Amino acid sequence: MLYHPDKHRDPELKSQAEQLFNQVHQAYEVLSDAHSRAIYDIFGKKGLEVEGWEGTISVGVDATDLFDRYDEDFEEMPGGGFPHIEINKMHISQSIEAPLTNSDTAVLSGSLSTHNGNGGGNINMTVRRVTSAKGWGEVELGAGDILGPLIGLKVFRNVTPRCFLTAQCGLQFSPRGLRPSCSLMTARHLDQNTMGYLQWRWGPNSAMTTSLVRDTKSSHFTLALQLGVPHSYLMMSYQYKFQDEDQTKVKGSVKTGWFGTVVEYGAERKISRHSVLSATVSIGVPQGVTLKIKLARASQTYLFPIHLTDQLLPSAVFYATVGPLLLYVAIHRLIVIPYTQAQKEQELELQRKSSATDIAKKKQEAESAHLLDTLCKKRGLIILNAWYGKFVSDTSQKQEKAKVIDVTVPLQCLVKDSKLILTESSKAGLPGFYDPCVGEEKSLKLLYQFRGVMHQVISADTDSLRIPKQC
Repeated sequence: MLYHPDKHRDPELKSQAEQLFNQVHQAYEVLSDAHSRAIYDIFGKKGLEVEGWEGTISVGVDATDLFDRYDEDFEEMPGGGFPHIEINKMHISQSIEAPLTNSDTAVLSGSLSTHNGNGGGNINMTVRRVTSAKGWGEVELGAGDILGPLIGLKVFRNVTPRCFLTAQCGLQFSPRGLRPSCSLMTARHLDQNTMGYLQWRWGPNSAMTTSLVRDTKSSHFTLALQLGVPHSYLMMSYQYKFQDEDQTKVKGSVKTGWFGTVVEYGAERKISRHSVLSATVSIGVPQGVTLKIKLARASQTYLFPIHLTDQLLPSAVFYATVGPLLLYVAIHRLIVIPYTQAQKEQELELQRKSSATDIAKKKQEAESAHLLDTLCKKRGLIILNAWYGKFVSDTSQKQEKAKVIDVTVPLQCLVKDSKLILTESSKAGLPGFYDPCVGEEKSLKLLYQFRGVMHQVISADTDSLRIPKQC
């Protein structure tokens, strides 16, 4: 009731109230339904959204010839001309989620990948059932041309309001025989913004991982440690969130382990209502230098990892850092901003054309209202002065004082259609009135104008009053 738009006349307040009212209405619809409430308690707001196609397209580019060709070993090799840049790997994955009932959801997903001429793919079908407000379970069936059929089971459970547990097991029917796997993960809310995770995996990549994640309005911090076969590592990352319209973020991370050390830094920015663009530079030993460009639009993600060199070359680091920045600034100023402004102007022009008829109609209504107001002022009932209380007559004692109040404005507000009608009751109860002399006789005295003629009326406190009926 507080946020209902009809209770606010100010346009700005009405717009804000409408947004808050819609949020409250949506929350009521979810929490008042037992099944929707259970889904929200487990999956959050995202679990209530019926997603369409979600997908990822990754295109790996080998651009090492841009920098490695200047090495001494490379100069001895024959060739020349333009650097050789090729696409050496691709990966495409798509998934769609469809609710079957209030508690059952089906997810169909598949992927295709190729690397240096060798490719493969797989398809998976998952059915998830929400068993209660505290947990859910899902069964996964999959098939692929490399690893073979797969069957898996996953269970989620809220142990306490601040702690949950996930258990997963699977069986892969590979050409080399059965390959079982199992994982167990528990997480706990350490405070309002901090989560702690502990995960154990058994199978082809057995490992024990613990991580600490702190997410606030202005930052995101992650610290993780993994001990396993064949990879063990220590990783730390930090992300700063700017409080601007474009939701700009800058991030950096360090990861070191048996495979070497990798340092990454980058930035992310919202470029339109549904699109987010990010660029990350990865510098590692022995991985070399890689530029990763990512575009997320709605539920689709496009990745472009560009491998620049296998070595730690300052020139590669410089161009990987400065090149995307200069390109973004140029495209943003020369293409995006003019295009956005042109779109806004086009939308405004369409709005002007579509509202031209309404503007003319409202103008006519305003002129009519002004004309009627002028006529009413010339011919209608206008309260010039009005007093209410105890008046002093010439025959009263000299020491007696008048006890009256001015009620001109309250009486004018009671005029409707050039008529003022007061019933047989004390006028002290009228809006804007009060009793100036309790226990004494009172009366109402008013001076008004009707059709340009002045009139004066005196009415007792409890008498009815009816002054000219028509304009």
